[in-house]
Amino acid sequence: MLNRVCVSVGLILTVLSCSWLSAGPPAAKPVSHSFFIAGPSFTGIIDEDGNEAWDTGRPGARDGFVLANGNVLIAWANEVKEFTRTKNVLFHYAKSPENQEIGTVERLKDGNTLITELGAKPRLMEVSPDGKVVVNVPLLPETSNSHMQTRMARKLASGNYLVPHLLAFQVKEYTPKGEVVHSFATDLPELGGRAAENWPFTAIRLENGNTLVTLTHGNKVVEFDAEGKVVWKVTNDDLPGKPLADPCGAQKLPNGNVIIASYGTSGPVKILEVSPDKKLVWTYSGKHKAHEIQILTTNGKYLTGEPLK
Repeated sequence: MLNRVCVSVGLILTVLSCSWLSAGPPAAKPVSHSFFIAGPSFTGIIDEDGNEAWDTGRPGARDGFVLANGNVLIAWANEVKEFTRTKNVLFHYAKSPENQEIGTVERLKDGNTLITELGAKPRLMEVSPDGKVVVNVPLLPETSNSHMQTRMARKLASGNYLVPHLLAFQVKEYTPKGEVVHSFATDLPELGGRAAENWPFTAIRLENGNTLVTLTHGNKVVEFDAEGKVVWKVTNDDLPGKPLADPCGAQKLPNGNVIIASYGTSGPVKILEVSPDKKLVWTYSGKHKAHEIQILTTNGKYLTGEPLK
């Protein structure tokens, strides 16, 4: 009897062992994100389940950030506001009458707020917490089409400013005195030339000195080196379902992946995450399109550091 029990136990252990081996390691947990979007139908925060977690009540924002203190800084075409989560307004800037639109907002480390205005006198400004313009940089967008002059300008660690100019097919670096000290073109032959309409929209300076740029209308996201040469790109030819349609906002995540807002899409995918080897890692197919985006959490864990967006 004892021998039979031992044989039975041995068979059970063998079966269990074989089942475990055939099953392989446990499947990786699907990626989920919560994120802020500035978009045409909704401006606020979406949680990891795809629900509206916080809503300004005013759609149509151009740019915005969730700040380290939890407040939300948002630019609409006519004004900029910083809100607490209970919607108290802590900062406000209204567009000057000489220009037609606001394009960009970014809170700087010294407490000033970077804002761009588009119109007859296109400019980049730093505005102090009490609303005074303390830096004023005239921009050179090479067009009088206000709406197409510039989009997501950002301040660099050097103190200069990185500014994409859509119809100039140029990303330009300005000093605080307004001098263009560096620029590179987005209408390169290997990207399809000017006919491809590679309008630079969001330009992100990476830690390695390269610049990641969304080329809206050209339906590409491209990384350029310091000399303006293409070192990486992703297009619809690389992705299932061809989800890129007027990519506008973007963010480089700490893991190296790129978040892209497909603003002009008529399909289900509004936001996508692409790995360096051009694999589709995550998508958002909810009802809200995104003009600009900021990933806040991944699988319940908050992202740390300054967002590269």
